[in-house]
Amino acid sequence: MRILITGGAGFIGSALIRHLLQNTEHEVLNLDKLTYAGNLESLTPVADSPRYRFLHADIADSERVTTALAEFQPDAIMHLAAESHVDRSIDGPAAFIQTNIVGTYSLLESTRAYWLGLDAERKAAFRFHHISTDEVYGDLHGVDDLFSETTPYAPSSPYSASKAASDHLVRAWQRTYGLPVLITNCSNNYGPYHFPEKLIPLMILNALAGKPLPVYGNGQQVRDWLYVEDHARALLKVVSAGKVGETYNIGGHNEQKNLDVVKAICALLEELAPQKPAGITRYEELITYVQDRPGHDLRYAIDASKIERELGWVPQETFESGLRKTVQWYLDNLDWCGRVHDGSYQGQRLGAL
Repeated sequence: MRILITGGAGFIGSALIRHLLQNTEHEVLNLDKLTYAGNLESLTPVADSPRYRFLHADIADSERVTTALAEFQPDAIMHLAAESHVDRSIDGPAAFIQTNIVGTYSLLESTRAYWLGLDAERKAAFRFHHISTDEVYGDLHGVDDLFSETTPYAPSSPYSASKAASDHLVRAWQRTYGLPVLITNCSNNYGPYHFPEKLIPLMILNALAGKPLPVYGNGQQVRDWLYVEDHARALLKVVSAGKVGETYNIGGHNEQKNLDVVKAICALLEELAPQKPAGITRYEELITYVQDRPGHDLRYAIDASKIERELGWVPQETFESGLRKTVQWYLDNLDWCGRVHDGSYQGQRLGAL
């Protein structure tokens, strides 16, 4: 297939592109605005592939998107472009409304016009795959409850509300216009090339620098953790074999309290990076409790039985194996992290079709 991926320079998008180019024969066009979270260095392992192209563009720029669709002629669109950081959405929600809602609307309209122009065979085979989050469901209070594909939406933050809105738009374009869509909602991703403001890389890098490890509230918030390469495998399975109009929840079967995640990182660093910063005896000494985030959801947990039952996908990594790989990757790639921290990663070449 020819697959157009929006947000392909981001964390999940770059993992998906690496997986597609390293393990399939598909062609990829990466359309990315290159905001602060977009990093072309995450695609260095596949950047020279003859099956890869990059276009620096905004999904809300309908003229450029329309031109890209006409020239690349994709068989599928996998839409990952989004503002995705909860704290940033609390401090400045406007960008989340613009990208996640207005941008998705604009992309849907450009896609619909392109799809209507395809011949009957290609039109029937075309797919628009919208990648979303479990945060649209709000939170869970019982210890045994799980988010399923039919859980009512109850978003808590500007970020999750904007993603919920984009999900509703995608479903509406299928119901109203017949656009062949697929939606996936995933749990917390982690793994290589994760932007350092996110929990796991932040804790790794702060610990190595001898800085405080800030834990919100009492650290008892529960998240289901999904190794990003497992997620990429799931996304390929859905776009290739998913049923049009269906939603598939993707989870790692790895529920962990935030505090336990931080302690597990500290334990791995004791083993893998025993040479500590001056004045530190144990990495856990750096754990610092800070005021809880406004509207902080208590527990997320995904029921991923549908994608296993219908498409045969299960995660390959346990939380222990995935976290070990992740910590080791950051230890081996501190130069990548340094370029993110000093901003030099943003001096990236801008490509075209």
